[in-house]
This record gives sequence, structure tokens and C-alpha cells, in this order.
Amino acid sequence: MKVLFAIKRLASAVGGAERVFCTVCTELVNRGYEVSVLTFDPVGGKPFYSLDPRIQRLDLGIGDSSKPAKFMETLKRIRVLRQVVNLEKPDIVVGFMHSMFVPMAFALVGTGVPIIGSEHIVPEHYRKRRLQYLLLILSATLLNKLTVLSQAIRSQYPAVVRKRMIEVPNPVEVATHLANVGAEKEKFTVLSVGRLDPQKDHATLIRAFAQIAHQFPKWELKIVGDGYLRCDLERLIEALGMQHKVVMPGITAAIENEYISAEVFVMSSRYEAFGLATAEAMSHGLPVVGFLDCSGTNELIEAGNTGLLVEPGSDRVSSLALALSDLMACPTWQKRLGEGGWEAIKTKFSPSYVCDVWEDLLNSTSRTN
Repeated sequence: MKVLFAIKRLASAVGGAERVFCTVCTELVNRGYEVSVLTFDPVGGKPFYSLDPRIQRLDLGIGDSSKPAKFMETLKRIRVLRQVVNLEKPDIVVGFMHSMFVPMAFALVGTGVPIIGSEHIVPEHYRKRRLQYLLLILSATLLNKLTVLSQAIRSQYPAVVRKRMIEVPNPVEVATHLANVGAEKEKFTVLSVGRLDPQKDHATLIRAFAQIAHQFPKWELKIVGDGYLRCDLERLIEALGMQHKVVMPGITAAIENEYISAEVFVMSSRYEAFGLATAEAMSHGLPVVGFLDCSGTNELIEAGNTGLLVEPGSDRVSSLALALSDLMACPTWQKRLGEGGWEAIKTKFSPSYVCDVWEDLLNSTSRTN
């Protein structure tokens, strides 16, 4: 089967959805599928995450793939997408994220080419993006299927969209090296991984850590990622006098090293579609902490068995600080929760299992069926 996977950008794109995209494409190539990858990146742009060399790259170089598209730019992309798909003649097209499956849906009207959209965010994301949400709803009626990450997310959409939806979780690689949680060390790390934007709410995490840092002189907070809030967060760290206790090293391709050198993982997000970083932390045997009211996170963490779910109450910062201090003070608890998380991830989200789901979906939807 010839499958065309499309995503807005891969060059310098460091998000979880892009990593999932590369994992799924590579796994399908290994299973004998003929896979091509289309992006709006400049021709020859190097993906941040590795792609199997057997995968054909189609970089269209239309506009700046790292920025929101302008109206005329979008129209040009729709026209070129139709031309490329007609030329490539795939058996099925998969558009990752609304930035790709929305224009792809309109581009292929009347072509007869089956289209699967793959959404990797929750409706909450569109609360202040009403036009994007409207376009998503309209384009969904043109798709054969639309994947979402869980039944809970699916239930938040209107019925006209839900009937086309299917739940496909994100794959999580089973870690070959685990964190040495509970061991005596010279330095201990609370780790958070994610882009620096309001959704992740790193300000709450920094303030919470600042409340308890004096109790734990050997501990540091490390926030791995980058984004437009970096300057604001650096100013907050300085205002709290935490320059020597909170580090933000930026992005890294060697993220496994960050997981295996940490003791505790925290996701302070207000909402998540899946919480890939949380799942990856669990796969490395880290105890994880998140908020009970955070969708995605509250579906991954089994409170008391794989991590802690914090009831935010009236003071989100203090609630998180209390939970963190309890966990940081108890190495035995850290180790037990980390082991529970590792067991849960390796059975529910292995790349092999998730790609079985993708394979069934492709085979049932393609025009070769």
C-alpha cells in the first residue's frame, strides 16, 4: 500500500506530535508499506527527529512552516497539495494535526483519495481560536476518519465529528535505560519537559519549587524545552532568587539522558491531549506528578500506583509544592511509583501495539480495500 503522510513541518519541529509522526512512519516502512512524507518545509530541510531513509521526502517550501499561514499562502498550499497528491497517486493520505489535515481535506475534494486526519490536541485549545475550530469541524465532514488520542477527548466533540472519530493512542518507546530512582546521589533533579507556553504553566511549577527548595538543598528543577515565554520565566526565576536552583537548558535531541538522570517528573500543564512527555517519563521508571484537572495527564497517571494527581484547590502553587515535597522526601515511594509507571506504559502504549491500530485503520480505509 502506498501511504502519503503529511505534516506542516518537521525541520526544527521538536513537539511530541512530530516525534510520534516519525515513529509511526518508520514502523510502517518496516512493515512493508510504501511511505512518503510531505511537509511545507524548505526543500532539503533536516527533520529534528530521524526518519527512515527509505521514506520519500516531499518538502513543498510554501511559506514559513514555523509560523501561522496567511490567507493567500493557505490557498496556494491547498492548490499545490491537490497537484502533488494527483501526481503521487497514493492509496491513502494521512494529515497530522489540524494545520495539515484541514487544508488537505479541502484540497482533495472530489479526488476520491481517502483521507485520515490525526488530531493531537484537545478542544480546550480552540477556546480562543474559534475560526480554527470552525475550520476543523467543516474539514472533518470531508475526512474518512479522524483520529484522537482517547475516548475522553472524542466525547468533547459534536456528534457530527464524533461519528468519524477513532481513538488511536500515541506510541511510547519502551526505554532501554531506566532512571536510578531512590539511589543516594550528590544531586537530585525534578524534571519537566515541554515547550514554554501558557498551556504548560511552568510559572506555577517554578513558584511551587521555590516554596520548598530550602528544604531540599541537593535538589534542582530542570525544565527542558523552549518557547516564547522563556524571557518571562527567566525573569520569574530571578525575582524568586532561584537562579542556582532552576535551570532551563533549552531543547535537546538526547532527551533520554534527561529522563534517566532525574528522580521525579512533573507536568504542570492545564490541559494535555495525551501527555507524551509524562508517558515517556513513566517508561523510564520515573514517578510522575500532574494536576487532577488536567485532561490527558489525569488519564495517564494512576494516582498512588504510577504517580501523584494533585487536587489544585484554591491555591494551585501550594498544592503542587506540598505534593512535590512529600514525594521528594521519600526515595522508597519514588521507586515504587516509578516501577508502577514503567509496567503500565510497556503494556498499553508500545509502538508495536499502536502501529497495529494504525495498520488496521489504513487497511480498512484505503481505496485498495
